[in-house]
Amino acid sequence: MLMQGNVACVEGAIEAGCRFFAGYPITPASEIMNHMVKRVKEAVFIQMEDEIASISACIGASWAGVKAMTATSGPGFSLMQEGIGFAAMTETPCVVVDVQRAGPSTGQATKVAQGDVIQSRFGSQGDYETIVLAPSSAQEMYDLTVEAFNLSEKFRTPAILLADETVGRLSEEVSLKDFEIVNRKRGYTKEPFGGEMVPPMPAFGDGCELLITGSTHDARGYRKTQDSKVQKELLERLKKKVEDHRDEIFRHEAYNEDSKTILVSFGIEARACHEACLRLNGKVGFLKLNTIWPFNFEKISEILEGKRAVVVELNYGQLSMLIRN
Repeated sequence: MLMQGNVACVEGAIEAGCRFFAGYPITPASEIMNHMVKRVKEAVFIQMEDEIASISACIGASWAGVKAMTATSGPGFSLMQEGIGFAAMTETPCVVVDVQRAGPSTGQATKVAQGDVIQSRFGSQGDYETIVLAPSSAQEMYDLTVEAFNLSEKFRTPAILLADETVGRLSEEVSLKDFEIVNRKRGYTKEPFGGEMVPPMPAFGDGCELLITGSTHDARGYRKTQDSKVQKELLERLKKKVEDHRDEIFRHEAYNEDSKTILVSFGIEARACHEACLRLNGKVGFLKLNTIWPFNFEKISEILEGKRAVVVELNYGQLSMLIRN
């Protein structure tokens, strides 16, 4: 089907089982909200008063037992950061789509950029982990939206689809293929925030009398804001449940890996890099990152060892800073 990237994102969300969407109109992500309105028979849609309310509504919907998503662009993504941190701390699965535009602040609402790479990982305060996938085509807007839901549900953590204006708004052929869908492990234990690396998740109304707090809490969910041991154990588990599965989460494509020069990219400009790789007939290689966070230093270093890496990105060097490390 001929489909816009933002529309393909909605179709991927529905395929993944998304049944709740809360958002606020913002260029260049508004088409996601507009198309979600057309799918109200499959998913509840609410236009919120702002992006803070949008992420908060998604967190509440997720704890009510449904898969939830919101979509925004850079300024709204900045507003959502406290909510994303709360979702990480409370182990709330949800998907946030960021269709990037030029910033900072209001910037250029209709122009493409990729300035949210670092924000997507370190936007909220403290130590936490996120899963960030970066599509470079309308097809990948569909595919990686499904993957974002699957990973979010499997690891009980927010997942971010880091798209950009051009990928979101281009139209091209998309195959609405079937996926194996992952659903969260439902249930309740005496240690709903511990005991297991990824504990089962009850829902509001299940009768579990569960305390959900963004404050430091023990395995039972009780606040322990003065206990450094509890803080250490909690943060280590929240990080390990993602980091220990870095190889499983990391998605990439590599071409002509034996070349002395490797182009490294993601998002829309990855397509130009791939074309250059083909036209130069093996003189350069290409590494395309479909997963940015967790950043797989080991695998990327293995591919780039002894090579000259040319990082192509639409910002002032956020990905290249990671590659240098």
